[in-house]
Amino acid sequence: MHKLTSSLNLQSANLQYFRSKILAWNRENNDRKMPWKGEKDPYKIWLSEIILQQTRVAQGLKYYNDFILNYPTISDLANAPDDEVFKKWEGLGYYNRCRNMIFTARYIRDELNCIFPITYDDILNLKGVGEYTAAAIASFAYNLPYAVVDGNVVRVISRFLALDKQLVTASDKRLYQEIANSFLSKQKAGEYNQAIMDFGATVCMPQNPTCGICPIKRKCKAYALDGIEKYPPKKKKLKLKKRTFHYVILQVGKSIYVRQRNAKDIWQSLYEPILIEQSSVPDWLKKHKAVSKKSQKLSHQQLDIRFYILNTPSEVPIDIDSYSKVSRKQLAQKAYPKSVYDFLQEFKYLELAKD
Repeated sequence: MHKLTSSLNLQSANLQYFRSKILAWNRENNDRKMPWKGEKDPYKIWLSEIILQQTRVAQGLKYYNDFILNYPTISDLANAPDDEVFKKWEGLGYYNRCRNMIFTARYIRDELNCIFPITYDDILNLKGVGEYTAAAIASFAYNLPYAVVDGNVVRVISRFLALDKQLVTASDKRLYQEIANSFLSKQKAGEYNQAIMDFGATVCMPQNPTCGICPIKRKCKAYALDGIEKYPPKKKKLKLKKRTFHYVILQVGKSIYVRQRNAKDIWQSLYEPILIEQSSVPDWLKKHKAVSKKSQKLSHQQLDIRFYILNTPSEVPIDIDSYSKVSRKQLAQKAYPKSVYDFLQEFKYLELAKD
């Protein structure tokens, strides 16, 4: 057991008070509607959880509905071409999630006869599934007693206990997992997990929490200390790596040159035009004016992106053997980084593909 867990003296009366209030709130006042709530199909739960990793519910909702419509079973997803799946994922970001999702769907098809794992450990062993996702699937689909720990859960626990810890180190993670396990309603694990996450999202919010209607405020230590805003403590801001991308749209007839990014880097498996990555404009490109400039912030990187349109290969004095000429019609079928997609939309490249 984590030393701090022992020192918190989690009394059974407080634990029972907390879980009973959260469950009562869920049944009587929780009106947060999402299509996967109450779902028992592990495939649909898994799909929703993968989409919601690093993605807000409001953004992920339409993607979830689209995936379920097009791939109603895990075999449908496993049998879909990579480019098709990436195109449907386009705009969600963190594309490694999509690669892992495709891999896992095919693993379940090929190795498990399309039967989703039924134990926590087997779910956890799936590619792209961590402890939180495994606990969510295990509890929602099978009511197994595993507590979820996400940002909402951390915030509720931190405030209720006045716990001055963020979710940063491995030790922090163990601490919050132990506490969450203590609070968990073992007999109603799925309902409780959904309840505490919804509670954190709609009542115990990061800013302007509605403490006036909070059912657990009587024993909430942060509320008693008049210090709700102090818990959990703010994370330190990451120093972003800065990169400059010069994209050349090389037009030859009705085609342009693109390639698929396959290096172990951002946007792996997505398509892009000819790229020169360097802080300054290449000498041979200085006589051309950038037709568009965009900025894109990723989790650990800040990108300065510039686009140029050229019309003859001789104007591009670099090796472009890794690029292929793609027709306007084919362009619309591929998935791109957001900045590239926005440019292609803005300059009507994807619209022309419909002609």
